[in-house]
Amino acid sequence: MIPQEAARLTAPTVGLFPAGFMMDPESYRRGGELGFEGIDFYTAGRGGVLGDAPAAVVVAAFIFFSPATVTASWDRARAVMAPAESAREWAAVAERWAEEHVPDGLDHGRLADLLGRVTSAADVAGAPLFAGWMALPEPESPKGLVLHRLNALRELRGAAHGAAVLVHGLTPLQALAVKTPYMAGLFGWEGDLPEAGAHQEAWDEAEAATDRIVGRALAALERDERIELVELVEALGG
Repeated sequence: MIPQEAARLTAPTVGLFPAGFMMDPESYRRGGELGFEGIDFYTAGRGGVLGDAPAAVVVAAFIFFSPATVTASWDRARAVMAPAESAREWAAVAERWAEEHVPDGLDHGRLADLLGRVTSAADVAGAPLFAGWMALPEPESPKGLVLHRLNALRELRGAAHGAAVLVHGLTPLQALAVKTPYMAGLFGWEGDLPEAGAHQEAWDEAEAATDRIVGRALAALERDERIELVELVEALGG
């Protein structure tokens, strides 16, 4: 299995599984306890790894979100808690979620090891959220460590995809219309979406480029190890 293929095969779970803790109502209940409203805990927690940055920096890193939505959310969130502290609280929510949702029957240590070797080998260039997440302390619990490193890979892939989308002539909103139009409202976009069919070919090319970029990090594993990683990641489910 070549690295690019491993990137393609792991992509669905890398995208969907960590999103579970980001979408869980319990995560936002915790955010409410901390003083956040709406999606602000997400914005502060995910973006908090960038430090006390201006809203425009977070907009640049989030790529596919409405700039106005991110700006308003970030400014509200910074009034509640320092961004670095928000990031630590967000990571703690992820660790707690992992205890309930990472399957018991997996070899957690092996999966965490393979993921760690991939993320450690990855270039942080152009991937600020990935770099920031990698700088956070890692959980001690085996399940928590699996999710923590999987989310790092998710941030790496997200940054790679954002870059690929732009290089292939798409706007973030056009890419969103092709892949996940149902998320547009949650990402803060209003009004009609672009016609997806007109941008499908460019999106497909961007997705293939994303696999090539992520594949560079997966090249840190031997062929048999990439096969093993794909099997372990797929066993997590979406």
